[in-house]
Amino acid sequence: MNSQVTTGSQSDFTPWHAVAADEVIRRLDTNVQSGLSAANVQQRLEEYGHNRLPEGRKQGPFKRFLLQFNNILVYVLLGAGFVKLMVGLWLDASIILAVVVLNALLGFFQEGKAEKALDSIRNMLSAEARTVRGGETRLVPSEDLVPGDIVLLESGDKIPADLRLIDVKNLRTEEAALTGESVPIDKTTEPVAERATVGDREGMAFSGTLVASGRGTGIVVATGDNTELGRINQMMAAVSALETPLLRQIKKFGYAITAVIGVVSVIVFAFGRWVREMPFVEIFQAVVSIAVSVIPEGLPALITVTLAIGVQRMAQRNAIIRRLPAVETLGSVSRICSDKTGTLTLMEMMVVSAVTGEAAYGITGQGYAATGQILKDGKSADKDPVLTLMGRVSVLCNDAELLEQDGVWKVEGDPTEGALYPFAAKIGLDRQAEQSACRRVDIIPFESEHKFMATLNEDAAGRQMLLVKGAPEIILENCDRQQADEPAPIQREYWLQMSDKLAAQGERVLAMAWQEHPDVKAGSLGPADLPTNLVLLGLIGLLDPPRTEAIEAVKECHGGGIRVTMITGDHKITAAAIAKMLGIGDGKTAITGAEIEDMDTATLQERVRDIDVFARASPEHKLRLVKAIQANKQVVAMTGDGVNDAPALKKADIGVAMGIKGTEVTKEAAEMVLADDNFASITAAVKEGRTVFNNIEKAILFMLPTNVAQGLVIMVAIFVGFTAPITAPQILWVNMVTSVALGLVVSFEPHELDVMQRSPRAVDLPILDAFGIWRVIFVGLALLTLTLWAFFWMKQNGASDALARAVAVNALVIGQIFYLLNSRYKIGSSLSLKAHLDNKYLPLGIGAVVILQLLFTYAPPLQVLFETAAIPLRIWPWLLFGGFVFFFVVEAEKLIIRLTRSPEGVAAAVRAP
Repeated sequence: MNSQVTTGSQSDFTPWHAVAADEVIRRLDTNVQSGLSAANVQQRLEEYGHNRLPEGRKQGPFKRFLLQFNNILVYVLLGAGFVKLMVGLWLDASIILAVVVLNALLGFFQEGKAEKALDSIRNMLSAEARTVRGGETRLVPSEDLVPGDIVLLESGDKIPADLRLIDVKNLRTEEAALTGESVPIDKTTEPVAERATVGDREGMAFSGTLVASGRGTGIVVATGDNTELGRINQMMAAVSALETPLLRQIKKFGYAITAVIGVVSVIVFAFGRWVREMPFVEIFQAVVSIAVSVIPEGLPALITVTLAIGVQRMAQRNAIIRRLPAVETLGSVSRICSDKTGTLTLMEMMVVSAVTGEAAYGITGQGYAATGQILKDGKSADKDPVLTLMGRVSVLCNDAELLEQDGVWKVEGDPTEGALYPFAAKIGLDRQAEQSACRRVDIIPFESEHKFMATLNEDAAGRQMLLVKGAPEIILENCDRQQADEPAPIQREYWLQMSDKLAAQGERVLAMAWQEHPDVKAGSLGPADLPTNLVLLGLIGLLDPPRTEAIEAVKECHGGGIRVTMITGDHKITAAAIAKMLGIGDGKTAITGAEIEDMDTATLQERVRDIDVFARASPEHKLRLVKAIQANKQVVAMTGDGVNDAPALKKADIGVAMGIKGTEVTKEAAEMVLADDNFASITAAVKEGRTVFNNIEKAILFMLPTNVAQGLVIMVAIFVGFTAPITAPQILWVNMVTSVALGLVVSFEPHELDVMQRSPRAVDLPILDAFGIWRVIFVGLALLTLTLWAFFWMKQNGASDALARAVAVNALVIGQIFYLLNSRYKIGSSLSLKAHLDNKYLPLGIGAVVILQLLFTYAPPLQVLFETAAIPLRIWPWLLFGGFVFFFVVEAEKLIIRLTRSPEGVAAAVRAP
């Protein structure tokens, strides 16, 4: 922990959690009874500043809007628009500008900014604190607290600063948001080891956490940026969000396209100007036409639409995307690092085991819900009188309240006690009936000093019974018998072994005992009055259980080549046990935060390749783990719900926050929010993300061959020396039609059947690989052949240039329509009607193109604009025949690829229609 007040050099400074309470008082020069004087407070305020988190400089709305244009996709669009302005096509240029502005507005309103997450952390600070100053107890604004202030804590308080506790009475704090610990922490005044993690610093109370029960007094040892919350704030500000794999690949792709266009333009210009001696204006216009034809100006808009469709599909699966490119990133994820509490588990305690002197039972169910069974040897258990007594203790020796609100269970009090009510219900007991039949006469409340709770109850006949629950080692010391048909001598070794067994399974163990007709006096019970001749009933083990659907989701992730790693603030044994239930790890191997601190960066990178369970992890540990995994060239998704998860969420390739139980800090730091807090929704989102990339890849492989064919048509005309079969305005028309009407169809492609059985895409894999380049060249040449055939066939039959060009344009578009059918499957066969029935937008897109081409061909205004002529009806069957030939040529190429690839490669690439 950072410190604000030190003695000696910083290297000699002992952390506050490792210092005895009286030494803390001496160091901070304060007085427990009277607190600080007004003069001391003012002096320390000037020295240490106010207890608030600093606000960095924020970017104004206008600058944030301008930053939306800093994107390679936008540069491609602006480049295309500039070229179109050069050829005088103001309408097309205006359309492109509108698309650019629309994209910028979408990013401006949809993308959350890091300062929002920092604001959310600041909002976690308490508004007021109850302090002792000048000998008086008073409420002061929390921002005026200084090191040395004496702060009084009560149940329900939000802790205003980092405190070293000097007096506690049954004090328990809720630190899940800061540490990931699933149950409240018992606090003491004793120092702990210097290297203890935040979750193990029992003598500290941390800013932004809550007092669950009890009361206490603490001395402020850190305020503002020096608190644990402040350190997370600093980490958040220091972490820069990563660029997504798609944006990195699109950027490289854009540079490659630009370079190719530049080289080709120079070669064509030089050849036309100095070899063929073409006029400067004519060759310049030809070069511009080539550039216009090759630039995939519709691609950025198509990618945006594909991502937006992915966002809508994910929202239907309870995954809310906050940043558009994150949709595709999910499809690249190769490792999911998940917090345990509330993500993989229910964040609801549950009794999962019960042990009596004669049997061991398993308890099924889901968290606090009363549905479930008592099992013995895997079968429904018969009624057991001892279990019934344990259920009675669970109901009567209990101060918690369990309520259901809108289908969500809420516990008022200790979650462990709340879990005892559904346990009793599964045994067959009615809580209200039991409490009415046996009223409470007296109580020994649970306190961390004695680690048990006892109640004295009386039935309608006046018979009294003492019911006790608590730590096994304490209860065993006060028992001399164990319950059977008749009380029998206690078998201590058996109970100690069973207690260790439950603890080794990661369970929190409670012992239950009772005594009929106790020799105690009602009204004055205290811890010292607990009898030493209690009758032990048995042990119960509690867990925050794994979500049933999370187990299936983890299995599905493993099937898709995605490793699932648990990173939690919980204890090592608990983390390993829960992980094994989920199918993560072996139930034994786990690395703690302390061990992570001992590793250098290279060692940690090596260990994360083999280990999938990390326990007692602080925010710094989680951040280091994410960086180490990324250094191994893996795409990381990090899930979490607490403020301690926020820096790692921001650093990960995609951060996933819990929508119900997550803090606002994590939601603002994340790219995706789960509306149902369910790990299974991540798997569904990954499936959508993979489909999004598949569709983007299909869109590129669909659009580029047309661009290549168009550019080749003009280049061939220049090099060979014949009339250009297609003019620049006609090229723009084809681009618009194929990009909008046909290209959008690809955006709506459904999931491929084996999408979750494939390995994740490598992060360094280019968006257009060697096969993609081959496909673009092959199909581009085929479309070039089809276009030139149509043009010269018409010229040989005496057609005018206008008619021949109209036929050539329609041949190119028809070829694109048939290629759309080809490209729905990368190498799978498209030779069946059934294969084309699962995309309802396919006939709509083709119908729109047919209408547009009929207008292009026969509408007089468009004939004048594009310099074309009406095509005789007898020509159309031949154009359709040419389209069919083209379709079968591409299918033949796909068949050859399937036959030459390995069976494994075919299985991974082909989806059965």
